[in-house]
Amino acid sequence: MIGVVHEYKRKQYSPAFKAKVALDAVRGEKTVSELASGYSLHPTVINTWKRQLLEGASDLFEGNRKPPVAAAHQAQINELYRQIGPLKVERDFLAHRSAQLGLSSDKPW
Repeated sequence: MIGVVHEYKRKQYSPAFKAKVALDAVRGEKTVSELASGYSLHPTVINTWKRQLLEGASDLFEGNRKPPVAAAHQAQINELYRQIGPLKVERDFLAHRSAQLGLSSDKPW
């Protein structure tokens, strides 16, 4: 079979599952090898999740700070705000011109 390409799709785990496994690893009731066998995961994955949990735990106690917004999400927000500005100017202009022309001044928005 020449030219056959097999696509390998990486398995995705839910944040809740990752937290459960990481907490089990932190508790230390079982070794990482035992957890890996029980959850059908590689020990490196479990150690990575455990490290992420321990490094991020202090963020939970920082008060009422807003969670960080992903860069892509923030870029989308910025783009939407950029589009809103001209639309507001246009709306205000049209409302003013409508009033000058004696059209209904009821604001539909």
